[in-house]
Amino acid sequence: MEREKAEAAMEAILFAMGDSVELEKLAKAIECDPGTTREFLTHMAEKYQAKDSGLQLMELDGAYQLCTKGELCEYLIRVARQPKKVVLTDVVMETLSIIAYKQPITKLEIEKIRGVKSDHAVNKLVEYNLVKELGRMDAPGRPLLFGTTESFLRHFGLHSLEDLPSFNPVQVEDFKAEAEEEVRMKLDV
Repeated sequence: MEREKAEAAMEAILFAMGDSVELEKLAKAIECDPGTTREFLTHMAEKYQAKDSGLQLMELDGAYQLCTKGELCEYLIRVARQPKKVVLTDVVMETLSIIAYKQPITKLEIEKIRGVKSDHAVNKLVEYNLVKELGRMDAPGRPLLFGTTESFLRHFGLHSLEDLPSFNPVQVEDFKAEAEEEVRMKLDV
């Protein structure tokens, strides 16, 4: 394999892996012997030492890793400190609504209401700190109970759960009728 192509392949591997990769694995991947592979890596390291590159190639006990140059870490810190913007999809919002109004609630109960698995949505809500585990239900299997957090209240500008909007009973009946009609239509198909 020509040097440029081999170096590009190793660069892609090291970038994608994120962690260090052993010399032998790199050599096998580019179908070269370890000695030639080491020469290619040395050439790559020299290229990264150029002042216009933000990366460096490090050797770590016979393995290689692409890393940010130490003098540029402050820029990474600036980005890492910026708060992540949380985007709540319709599925996640639906799941959050169920939890907010029915808490404490188990995943099984959420799935019964939604009609589909809710693991991903619940996990996202926990990750976003809008929902937390409240404990376990005293029932067979001891399923986890979920409820909203203080962060949920802050995010939606609520002082307490009593501030959640209440449902109009007529609207609830309309929603039930629509849902039942949808189920009938699906069964007729």
